[in-house]
Amino acid sequence: MASSLSGGNRLSLAMERTGQWIISQDIPSDVVVEVGEANFSLHKFMLVAKSNRIRKLIMESKQPDLTRINLSDIPGGPETFEKAAKFCYGVNFEITVHNVAALRCAAEYLEMTDKFCENNLTGRTEDFLAQVALTSLSGAIVVLKTCEDLLPMAEDLKIVQRCVDVATSKVSIEAKFPSRSPKNWWTEELSILDIEFFGRVIASLKLRGVKALTVASAIITYAEKWLRDLVRDHSGTAAKLAASDDSDLRLQQRELLESIVEILPTEKAVLPINFLCCLLRSAIFVKASSTCKTELERRISAVLEHVTVDDLLVLSFTYDGERLFDLESVRRIISGFVEKEKSVAVFNAGDFREVCSAAVIRVAKTVDAYLGEIATCVGLSISKFNGIASLIPKGARKVDDDLYRAIDIYLKAHPNLDEIEKEKVCSVMDALKLSYEARVHASQNKRLPVQIVLHALYYDQLKLRSGVDENDVQDAITTRSQVHHDVSLARENEELRTELLKMKMYITDLHKTGPAAVATTSSCKGGGGPKKAKFFSSMSKKLGRLNPFKQGSKDTSNIVDEDVDITKPRRRRFSIS
Repeated sequence: MASSLSGGNRLSLAMERTGQWIISQDIPSDVVVEVGEANFSLHKFMLVAKSNRIRKLIMESKQPDLTRINLSDIPGGPETFEKAAKFCYGVNFEITVHNVAALRCAAEYLEMTDKFCENNLTGRTEDFLAQVALTSLSGAIVVLKTCEDLLPMAEDLKIVQRCVDVATSKVSIEAKFPSRSPKNWWTEELSILDIEFFGRVIASLKLRGVKALTVASAIITYAEKWLRDLVRDHSGTAAKLAASDDSDLRLQQRELLESIVEILPTEKAVLPINFLCCLLRSAIFVKASSTCKTELERRISAVLEHVTVDDLLVLSFTYDGERLFDLESVRRIISGFVEKEKSVAVFNAGDFREVCSAAVIRVAKTVDAYLGEIATCVGLSISKFNGIASLIPKGARKVDDDLYRAIDIYLKAHPNLDEIEKEKVCSVMDALKLSYEARVHASQNKRLPVQIVLHALYYDQLKLRSGVDENDVQDAITTRSQVHHDVSLARENEELRTELLKMKMYITDLHKTGPAAVATTSSCKGGGGPKKAKFFSSMSKKLGRLNPFKQGSKDTSNIVDEDVDITKPRRRRFSIS
């Protein structure tokens, strides 16, 4: 009912407007032109004088007196036809940049050419395009915008291509010689276009050789305008607007985002890293295609040495900042960067494991700081935490202080981990590469597993014993092997203590039972003597292994007996009492 009323209102409105400019009310109309839901009561002789299409429809009609003509498929609809009819009646109206494209298409549709009638609508609109509309960037952009609803005729008439050419030419001039402030004012002009026409302008700019930074500025402005809720808003509005994965808004955003990624400049480092990270987060959020996400990951990975912790956090958290995204994108970005640097090192005949470039060292510090930021998330598993930390080569970290800080934060945020899980978390860190301050903190840190604390303490003891300066570069492999060797000696020392304790208890029992019991025991078992000898021989072997003078640096084979003071023997490293 409502639709019929609105249709009737439009019909009466169209007839009322027509009555205001028709040539004479005394001459009754003899034809009704239907354009959609609007009807125009007009005169055949006025229309036939200008429109060859209407003339042919009347001449070729099988009806002797054609009274109704349907032109519903005319470009521009009823409003454009009304202006074309006014032109046929000689009524003045204004041609503007907003209606010239529609009038040009309508003139082509109605065959209102100069061949049929001199100074017809086709010629008038062409003159306006050439002399007014396409002489400025703003005019060309507005005309191009109106062509979005006039396809494919606007394309066939070359109006679209002419607008694109003019816009490209004007932008290239403005980029070099700005005519107004701000210098990139033209990017706002381009941003009114549909993504299809905007992409054509960008492609034309690239072919013309316009600088990649100029192209990038236009794309950034366009993305921030049409994807404002995703790219610029950090208040969680985007999550509320697109609550459903299948919503129309989410689908439109997905298609637009994928189209924007396709037209990004191929040059490296022309787009801000934060902008790329925002695009990638948006792509994850709207569930864009894997091709789109892979391309953004590749671009970020190529300039990862310039990425900040905040940039990586943009990728990691949802728009409300309350939970983590899937960290696989971050892992792939870091992995891609490391693989690229590894290829460069191999090409330069270097050892990537030991010597890393300055870029890798910067990335290592960024990743460690990033791990410290996300370590507080309760939902972060050990495998994901270690997976990101282990991507960085060992040689990229001169000290593991930042990584130790991240591990400590993780252990504090996850207090229910058992000893084995704590050791898994700490497995990505080398306790021997901690600074003195970090080792002091680690030695007093009750959250760390005992093994890490012992390593930190023992390393300090080695340094104090050797007298090596903290700032001197040491061979980590030698130090680590020395620690492992001494720890094994400590274990054997503990085993020896246990065996000595057993031996004391055994001798005590023998004394309590008396000589008769000893004789009885010996005669019954028949092998007491050999077993006792075996026990003492095994213990002597263990004592031999515990000899601290068997190491290469402590060999005493070259010491002369006369120079040794035997009155005061040296104390052994490990006591067995």
